[in-house]
Amino acid sequence: MVDADQTFVIVGGGLAGAKAAETLRAEGFTGRVILICDERDHPYERPPLSKGYLLGKEERDSVFVHEPAWYAQNDVELHLGQTVDLIDRTAKTVRFGDDGTLVRYDKLLLVTGAEPRRLDVPGTGLAGVHHLRRLAHAERLKGVLHHLGRDNGHLVIAGAGWIGLEVAAAAREYGAEVTVIEPAPTPLHGVLGPELGTVFAELHREHGVRFHFGVRLTEIVGQDGVVLAARTDDGEEHPAHDVLAAIGAAPRTGLAEAAGLEIADRAHGGGIVVDERLRTSDPDIYAAGDVASFPLGLFDARLRVEHWANALNGGPAAARAMLGQDVRYDRVPYFFSDQYDLGMEYSGWAPPGTYDEVVIRGDAGKREFIAFWVKEGRVLAGMNVNVWDVTEHIQNLVRSRARVNVEALSDPHVPLDSLAP
Repeated sequence: MVDADQTFVIVGGGLAGAKAAETLRAEGFTGRVILICDERDHPYERPPLSKGYLLGKEERDSVFVHEPAWYAQNDVELHLGQTVDLIDRTAKTVRFGDDGTLVRYDKLLLVTGAEPRRLDVPGTGLAGVHHLRRLAHAERLKGVLHHLGRDNGHLVIAGAGWIGLEVAAAAREYGAEVTVIEPAPTPLHGVLGPELGTVFAELHREHGVRFHFGVRLTEIVGQDGVVLAARTDDGEEHPAHDVLAAIGAAPRTGLAEAAGLEIADRAHGGGIVVDERLRTSDPDIYAAGDVASFPLGLFDARLRVEHWANALNGGPAAARAMLGQDVRYDRVPYFFSDQYDLGMEYSGWAPPGTYDEVVIRGDAGKREFIAFWVKEGRVLAGMNVNVWDVTEHIQNLVRSRARVNVEALSDPHVPLDSLAP
């Protein structure tokens, strides 16, 4: 039984941290709960930053995990705009970076998230170079897209991953001209492979986005602090009034590294190494969300997942583990995206090189289909595009590891729930 005199500290004020605090109280923990957030905004969800909020379709208040009053009402000590710069594992304390205040913990949860990778090219210091990770970034970018659309301005996006494509869609809806620069041969190449990456390339081209694949951004050209163009390594110069760096994110592991916790190597995604209970190499310290590298026996792999569902589910799982409950975090990875009139959900894990074939059920040309990544007759992942209420069936197929009949898998008339044992 957890003692009421115990103190649980959560470092990181995103969705994972807020849901962990909520879960501790919902599970009956009566000790101190301290939530430390380095942003001045209350904990919020990130998907709206590149979707509804960026498009002006959702109000600012809609992004927050809880109403501001919730924290006091539930006796959660919320420290906004505060950083932690040291973990002393021997003394079991964390130190605030601004004034050196020490806070003792019985259990510590690290949900420090990730930060945008920076372009390492000349010109990144210009005022028109942007990143998108935080609410303040989205607020700024929202205004930029409005002005670009009004003035027929040009936005260059470095990177054709999910953030790059979602911002491209938003920028086109505002009326801005958009050019996307991507070293890979298709969008989302490292996630979906070439077969499905072309679907998203065609979608965006139909909406006026220009792609330049197989090239890298080498310089952002400016004058008097203003962006004028972006140059690529093929010698081309692309007009630009603003540039978005959307080349991925790096886990914020500095605090954990300094504390001597085990860190995964970059080849495996980096992140703080945790076990199936989301416990780090220190039994009193846990990690969850974007920063955690966790084992997933279903794929015989160690993963670090930077998606909303992982934060939503990982924070509560870590909280329950901190309370001594029997926890095994083994959820099928899941994410979603909305671009123009295309909505999709993806369940599983099947990067290029791990699958034999992609099986399509439905009409890919009309963008109403389900794609399955299959290896030796087993479904590794599935993505439903403008087809709804099938995620549970797809995840059952993935989790079952059963061999399926590929012809039946591709036949929309065969119920999906009949294919998993």
